[in-house]
Amino acid sequence: MMLLFMAGETGMIFVDTGAWIALTDTSDQYHSEAIRIYAELKKQKEQFLTTDYVIDECVTRLRYDAGHRIAVRFLDLLTHSEHTGILQVIHIDKALFQKAISIFRQYDSSNLSLTDCVSFVVCSMYEIHKAFAFDQHFTMMGISLCI
Repeated sequence: MMLLFMAGETGMIFVDTGAWIALTDTSDQYHSEAIRIYAELKKQKEQFLTTDYVIDECVTRLRYDAGHRIAVRFLDLLTHSEHTGILQVIHIDKALFQKAISIFRQYDSSNLSLTDCVSFVVCSMYEIHKAFAFDQHFTMMGISLCI
């Protein structure tokens, strides 16, 4: 299993749990598509941003689906990528959390997770209009998918 990151100068893409999992886990149903999308984003020199909530979801899923070793490798690669400036990780504070809760309360019938709502707040704050995601919830919030 391999995890890929690339920095760039032209834009910022929010990376959601499904994309990280698909890039990391070769058995994921979206693995081939994720690799294709990543290659295209790399050509376009896009920058990537994610949140600590998304990372938590990824580590938890990888831990139970792919094993502890893969989850730790994912964390190590994320940490390295953040420290070298390839990836920006937003750490959620109380104000952002409260905004996410407000969104969560509004969408009773949409099956949004709290992590989805945190992601939407971050996209709004950073004026991000594209997400590397396989989650259609982004489109209902006006964020285009890179698929």
